[in-house]
Amino acid sequence: MLAKPPGPETAGQRLRRARERLALRVRDVELASQKISEKHNNDEFTVLINRISEIENRGLIPSIYKLYSLCTIYSLDFVDVMEWYGVTRSTQVIDSLLMESVRTHEIGLHADEFSDASIPITLDPGIDTRKTTFLSRMIQKWGRLPLLFLDALDLKDQRYAFIGTDDWFMHPLIHPGSFLLIDDTRRRVATSGWTNEFDRPIYFLEHRQGYACAWCSASENRIILQPHPSSGFEPQIFAFPMDIEVVGQVIGVATRLDSSRKPYPRSTSIG
Repeated sequence: MLAKPPGPETAGQRLRRARERLALRVRDVELASQKISEKHNNDEFTVLINRISEIENRGLIPSIYKLYSLCTIYSLDFVDVMEWYGVTRSTQVIDSLLMESVRTHEIGLHADEFSDASIPITLDPGIDTRKTTFLSRMIQKWGRLPLLFLDALDLKDQRYAFIGTDDWFMHPLIHPGSFLLIDDTRRRVATSGWTNEFDRPIYFLEHRQGYACAWCSASENRIILQPHPSSGFEPQIFAFPMDIEVVGQVIGVATRLDSSRKPYPRSTSIG
């Protein structure tokens, strides 16, 4: 079975990495937090050594005072670190709409304060756009742009892929150069439930030579990748889960319909 990539860092691990980047010992952090406590005349700002260890290694969630101290000592943005713990300021306006009130009232939130959306602005320079690629692993930097009320877009938490410009396996249903939105919670290959090719689930998969996007048929120990009939490709058979794994189901496609380049001569290669 293919080795799975390491899971995402926890908030505590990211705080530890920030501390180590500054070559700070836990004792140094405790002493610095005591100075902040003295300045504000509030002991809640103090982060003791044992608390630092629990925050970094055991997932203890610090209070807002202690989190403030850690962000100040590590020169981190408080709002960004709150997002590490799953609290996103930009969703506050949208979430406030979940509260139904029979009384007319003023909303003490301003949309212009919560209108930033994180989008990928830098990709790995080594990306080969001719090949189908798992973009979620190729994004090097996220940037923030002022966009209003993009509550339907969850760019950081969704997974994306790019269909290589040489990948005609699912053409004309999915064009080369398309961007895919992937739901990685849907990894079980469906065996029924569709009536036409547009309803049939399409899956994004990783194999030993790269990635593939295809319809799938699965048995106990193999997966068959089914190309679009018009593509001219033959089905591909992989041992499962030894040689291939399902990343997730394709739930969205962004594509250009004016592709002027003709496909290369058909071959059995994909990805």
